[in-house]
Amino acid sequence: MDTSSQEMVEKGLNALRQDDTLVALMHLENAVQVQPTPTIQSALAYCLARERRQFQKAQKLCQQALAVEPNNPEHYYMLGRVYVLARQRKRAILTFRKGLKHKRYQPIIDELHRLGLRKNPVFASLEREHFLNRSAGKLLAKLGKH
Repeated sequence: MDTSSQEMVEKGLNALRQDDTLVALMHLENAVQVQPTPTIQSALAYCLARERRQFQKAQKLCQQALAVEPNNPEHYYMLGRVYVLARQRKRAILTFRKGLKHKRYQPIIDELHRLGLRKNPVFASLEREHFLNRSAGKLLAKLGKH
């Protein structure tokens, strides 16, 4: 990468860190044309999801980044955030957890806490919303066992 494309990447990633996804989108779109690295792809994916609501394209970009760097938790973090924006909470949580299996990554932990984790259902073979799971869960919570 030449100096100008490195500057685009740095400006884009700095804007993303400051939660200015519109500016980040502008810089990262230009940078990905020059050098489509996995980091740029996953950061661009989040910006596309947030600013343009292009969830499928964003998911595809994140999955391409994960195909190249499957052990990088930052890509799982970005993909999980795309799922959150797309209102796919369960997929987001599964993606965040998969990212944590590779490495402890504080932004993923923070995001999971923000989403609010729920305990496993009492009867795993039944759906969470099933009457028995809800009733047994409430009872065990009152007893301090669940």
